[in-house]
This record gives sequence, structure tokens and C-alpha cells, in this order.
Amino acid sequence: MTGLLMKMALIGVAGIAAQWAAWRIRIPAIALLLLAGILIGPVTGFLDPKESFGDLYKPIIALSVAIILFEGGLTLKFKEIKETSTAVRRIILIGGPLVWLFSALAAHYAAGLDWVPAIVLGGILVVTGPTVIMPLLRQAQLAPRPASLLRWEAIVNDPIGALFAVLAFETYLVINGALTGGALVTTIALAILMAVGGGYGLGLLLARAFKGYVPEYLKSPVLVTTVLLAYAISDAILKETGLLTVTIMGITMANTRMASMGDLRHFKETVTVLLVSGLFIMLTASLKLETMLSLGWGALIFVIIILFIARPIAIFIATTGSGINWREKTLVAWIAPRGIVAVAVSGLFGDALVEQGFEDGAQLTALTFAVVASTIILHGFTLGPLASLLKLKSAERPGLLIVGGSTWSLALAEKLKENDISALIADNNWNHLRAARLADIPVYFGEVLSEAAHHDITFNRYSDLVAASDNDAYNSLVCTEFGREMGRGNVFQLGLVRNEDRRSDLSFTLGGRSLFNPGKTYAELRDKMREGWSFHSTRLTDEYDFSDYLTERPADTKIVLWVGKDGTIYMREGLHKQEPQTGDLIIAFGPEPKEKVKAETITTKKEAPETDIAP
Repeated sequence: MTGLLMKMALIGVAGIAAQWAAWRIRIPAIALLLLAGILIGPVTGFLDPKESFGDLYKPIIALSVAIILFEGGLTLKFKEIKETSTAVRRIILIGGPLVWLFSALAAHYAAGLDWVPAIVLGGILVVTGPTVIMPLLRQAQLAPRPASLLRWEAIVNDPIGALFAVLAFETYLVINGALTGGALVTTIALAILMAVGGGYGLGLLLARAFKGYVPEYLKSPVLVTTVLLAYAISDAILKETGLLTVTIMGITMANTRMASMGDLRHFKETVTVLLVSGLFIMLTASLKLETMLSLGWGALIFVIIILFIARPIAIFIATTGSGINWREKTLVAWIAPRGIVAVAVSGLFGDALVEQGFEDGAQLTALTFAVVASTIILHGFTLGPLASLLKLKSAERPGLLIVGGSTWSLALAEKLKENDISALIADNNWNHLRAARLADIPVYFGEVLSEAAHHDITFNRYSDLVAASDNDAYNSLVCTEFGREMGRGNVFQLGLVRNEDRRSDLSFTLGGRSLFNPGKTYAELRDKMREGWSFHSTRLTDEYDFSDYLTERPADTKIVLWVGKDGTIYMREGLHKQEPQTGDLIIAFGPEPKEKVKAETITTKKEAPETDIAP
């Protein structure tokens, strides 16, 4: 027992350590998970999950994959694909079967598998893992259309690819006499009806139940147990249809105006990170060294065909006349990293094929890992450069979200806009946004803490938040809420802090960091604006560095932020320890400097009507 506990602890530590290291060096986490699993499994022989976990190995893998796919479904919103719905449908309905066909041919003729394992493997390789795509999309900063295409395909195709493998395997059983054709058709029809209808119905039922019938502290447990139950029932009818059930269930819930969706999503994301890390370590460690070494030149040719022939041809055929341009087709045709679901399903079917007498079924997991590793490395490290070459990166640099409309907020947003930095002012009082609308500053009218705001505002466009309303308690509430999404070190608020010595502790539990040190209240900033204070932007150069800037500026000038040469926003009171460097743009709030320096770009504040200041 002690040995098993130690191995379980090692899986957790290795998985989270790989996730952290990948975050630090900004590479796909699954690449380091792959390396860690190989080291503690096939290379050192320290861990063999199949032997250690015994009969529990397959259920652990299956139920974990179900939760991962459900969480992926929660990220899909129909309004995101209004412009690309045709392309998404064709990629799934036409591109998927074509990839299945081409991959099966490659598995048979290049990798040398028998037809049955080859067809099963072809179905498995239809999937494009969301656990790999999501981190890549966050790092690559793609334009909305290609990002939406890749995200929807990754999540929806995962259960479909698994069903293709199920269909191939069950068809073999019919041909072999182990199952009748009529029973297969009935089972498939019942399973699909159960998956689609059951997933949709359960999604609606939970959304309704969470509106007053389930207490807050039970919502996450109820959600997880329902997902596991839905998967188990569907899977009992037909293998792997449970994946489709939970995916549809997640998509249904994501597109309902359900209360507490934010809290549930945070919980699911945390669980998913743990499961993805642990599962990939377990699956990689389960590989046999002799199986990996048995893969010869045929496996290499097989991988090349999958990457450079099967996928591109299938996507270009499927998207013809779909409304997306050739640059988007090229990107989607190349980017198709496989992930945890492909590996998990290949392991399950590999064992089943070996039991049916196909010795090369043992190669399914190894071949899948070869594709997974190749796509992670090639697609992971080429997505950004290819998107830049095809001009498919988002034109917007990370900006600033300002909560609370006032003359001060407007002046800050105007200065940011003047320097090509995006800013959005959010307020639930229409009058507070009038001056911003007249100045052509993007605004959001409504309660920023509401579920509607999470649907209408693309929060990943903003790296930092400033809560600048006239209500200190509301500012703290906003920062507390968004600190979980944007990071505690990226949310700031106006207001005096009564206990400065405890501020570092408070900022990580309640509210945000003070925008100024010492803190400034809304009323103080309003008075400073009346006295003639304004925002100034200054570009540092080799001849005019930060020390020169501090010398020339009035002593009471308050630096709000600076923008690096790469577009990164650094808030003055942020957690970073660095100072502005040559080439950085400083934005400060203060009186006019006594002496104007040539390197500075100083603009006069444009006064807004007094009525636009919140009472």
C-alpha cells in the first residue's frame, strides 16, 4: 500500500511540476508531461500504472476523460461561430471521415497494421485534443475566427473520433460473428439517441436545478457526479458514447443563462488541470520500452503522411466553399495536435484488439504517442510563427479594463487609445458612459459582475483591470471576483488602504492591489482633475532614461503603468520588480512638468462635462 501511495503522489507531483515548468518557459505543458511520463515509466521502470492500479486503471482513465471533455464543452458558445458555423460543420462532418479514411490507409500501408487495427486507429486520430489546443491558443493570440474553428473542432471531434473507433471495432465483431448486425444497428441508434437526447436533457435539467433548487455548496459535487453517471450509463449501452453525452451536456449548459457558471467553470478548470496532468503521466508511463523501440521506419512514414498529407487534404476538401479564406484554411489544415483523449482511447482499444487476437493492437498506443509527440512539437512551436506569417494574429494587444465611468477614467482611456492600447470602460449607469461614447472609447453598459457580462465581454483581451468607481466596497468586490480569472496581481482599485502594513496580505484574499501608493480615493482624483492634473505619455530612449524622467517630473506625479516594447502592460504597483526600460512607454497622472523634454509626448487633457462624474 505504501508503495502505491508513493507512486500516486509521484504522478501528482510530476504532473503539476511539468505544468509549472511549461508555464515558466512558455511551451505546451503536454510536451513536458510526455517527457516526465517516459522518464518515470519506460526509461526507469519506476512506474507501471497498469500493474499498479490493476482493474481500476481503465475506469480511472475513462471517467477522467469524461470530466475533461465536459469541461471543454463548457467553453463552447454558439454565438462564437456565427461567421464560421458552415466551416465548423464541414470540418466535423466531412473533414472527420476523410481524416479517418486517409489515416486508416496510412496505418495499414505505412505502419503495417492489419486492416482492423488500422481502421480503429484511423478513427482515433480524427480527434484533435482540446487539452493541447487551449494552451496553444492562449499563447498564440490568434484572431477570433481561426481560434474559434480550432477550438470547436478540438472539443466536438474528440467524442466523434472515439465513436468512429467504436464503430470500426463493433463492425469487426459483427463480421466475426460475435455480434449480430441487427443488434449493432439497434445498439448504435439507442446509444446515439441516449447520447444526444440525454446529454441535452441533462444539461437543461441541471441548468434549471441550479436556479434555486441546489444550494451553492452542492453545485460542484452535483455537477461532477451527474457527469460521471451520464457517462457510465451511456458507456454501458455502447462503448465511448459516454464521451459524446458529456460533451453535449457541457455545450448545453454553456449556452444557457445559468447562475454560478463562473464558479463552476473555475472548479472544473482546476479539476481538469489535475486530471490532464495525472492522466498523461499515467498513459505515457504505461508504454513499454520494447514496443516503442519496435516502431521502425514505417512508423515515421506513417506520421509524415498523417501530418503533411491526410490532414491538409481532408481540410481543404471539407472547407471548399465554406466562407473561410485560404490563410485560415492553411492554418487549420496544419494545426491539429492530438492529446489526452487520443492516447486514452488508443490504450483501451489496443488492449481490446489484443484480446481479439490482433497482436499489432499493442502498437496502437505507441503509434498514437508518436503522432501526439510529433504534433505537440511541430504544431506547438509553429503555430505562432505561422499565424504571424499568414497575418492571422489578433491585431489587438492586451489592454486595460476600467470599471467605473468618470472624467478620470475617460482621460486614462483616451491616453491609452492615443498610444494604440485598447481600453474598455464598463459601468451600469448610462450617463457615466456618455462622454466615453462621444470620444469613441469602447464601453460596456451593464453590471460587469453579471453572467451577461461574461458572455458579452471578451475578457482575455485585457491583461489588467482597474476598479475606479466611487464606491470602495464595490471596487473591492470587482477585484475579488476578477482576481480569480485575471490573477490577483493584475487587478487594481482606487481607495485608501487603512492598514498599509497588511495590504500585501489583503490583496490576495479580498479586493485588489492599490493603484497608487499611497492609495488615492475617487474624490481625490476628481479634485486633482479640477486642479489641472492630466495624463502624460513618455517614451524612454537611450538619451532619456528612467532616472532622467524622474528628475524632470514633478515629485507628486503618479506613474500608473508603462508598456513594454512587446506590448506587455506593467502596472506601477504590480508584482513585478523591474523598472521601465529603454523603449518603454510610461503613462503617468500628474501636473504639467515645469520643463518639457523633447523625448516626451505631452498632450493636453480634454475636459469632460462635470455631469459625467459619478456622484
